[in-house]
Amino acid sequence: MATREELADFLASAERRAYKQALFAVRDENNALDVVQDAMLKLAEHYSDRPAQELPLLFTRILQNSIHDFFRRQKVRSTWVTLLSAFSGNPDSDEDPLETLEAAEGTEAAESAADQAERAQIIAMIEQEIAKLPPRQRQAFLLRYWEDMDVAETAATMGCSEGSVKTHCSRATHALAQALLARGITL
Repeated sequence: MATREELADFLASAERRAYKQALFAVRDENNALDVVQDAMLKLAEHYSDRPAQELPLLFTRILQNSIHDFFRRQKVRSTWVTLLSAFSGNPDSDEDPLETLEAAEGTEAAESAADQAERAQIIAMIEQEIAKLPPRQRQAFLLRYWEDMDVAETAATMGCSEGSVKTHCSRATHALAQALLARGITL
């Protein structure tokens, strides 16, 4: 069970990386801060009774879910604003308000449905292959590449040597590359 100090230290150490991850995903500083704050509160409220070594992986999953929740809320808000704005226009106009909206470049909405579907399929395949990795390889891979921890931080979190982290990451990336190549995905 993590003590209050361990939880506070973990949250302080993860704050910058979590913000960077959220900012990259939502592309707005204020929204990224809100997402990180929500994730930290959920970790503290629901998982503070977990051992300190489990906190990084739990927090990573909570942060990813918070980012997905943000996009779901944005989609619902956007739908209602669009529907309500249709009532405020000129009723004699033949113009469809949905046809006048333009998606911001670089967002998911600006992509074609085929690109979005392809990306979702590739992400699902990657997640399936990550789930098949041995536990230590999966943990090293997620901490290094999804949590953006350096080798020393990952070794400390996993309770192993830096050489072991490098070995686990190397094996995981090779296994993932081979599995994805077998499925026809080249990166």
